[in-house]
Amino acid sequence: ATPLFCSPINQYSIKMKTSSALLLACAGSAAAFAPQASNKVSTALSADLGSLGGATAPAKNFDPLGLAKLGSDETLAWFRAAELKHSRVAMLATTGYMVQAAGIHFPGMLSSDVSFESLSQMNPFDAWEAVPLAGKAQIIGTIFIAELQTESKGTHYTKGGPLPEIVFPKFDFSGVNPETLEKKRCRELNNGRLAMIAIMSYISACNVPGSVPLLSGNPWFP
Repeated sequence: ATPLFCSPINQYSIKMKTSSALLLACAGSAAAFAPQASNKVSTALSADLGSLGGATAPAKNFDPLGLAKLGSDETLAWFRAAELKHSRVAMLATTGYMVQAAGIHFPGMLSSDVSFESLSQMNPFDAWEAVPLAGKAQIIGTIFIAELQTESKGTHYTKGGPLPEIVFPKFDFSGVNPETLEKKRCRELNNGRLAMIAIMSYISACNVPGSVPLLSGNPWFP
């Protein structure tokens, strides 16, 4: 029987999918270790990771690639915004993967010849390929609109403005205590970092059998 999420594919397809997974892993990993950027990052803070937020005791900020020392303060703020966006997407991706792997999906048809049930039985790459072109355009278009809205709103975060906010749905944190809000922001970043590692592991385990020993034998993966 074909394992859940893993339909038979030829060697060329495996190589292409493996390469894509590795590229995603590299992109996510670079963003995952970017240090915290405040609304206005100073040169002194850029040189002192201990003064930046985003760390959880007892661990300190982890920057093995020295990203905090690259470029200007604007570069550092861009790194933090990229990490935050990657974190939010990874949390959604991880949750979506587990929900679909558990057999939960929308009823009915995605298009005239593609059902949601059939998509739930495919691995992520095959499921994306099965989505009609019009559906892919809608997904990419929605992402573009959300990105445009966060990047063109008020003072840009690289110029001292606030970090990107969630567009859909819109949350109002104006009544939250600043200290509590800062703790929640740190939790969001740390949960997002874990989610980036999780979704990379899921994709690797499904496309490269045995690549993630802890997931071997799990019915969600080969």
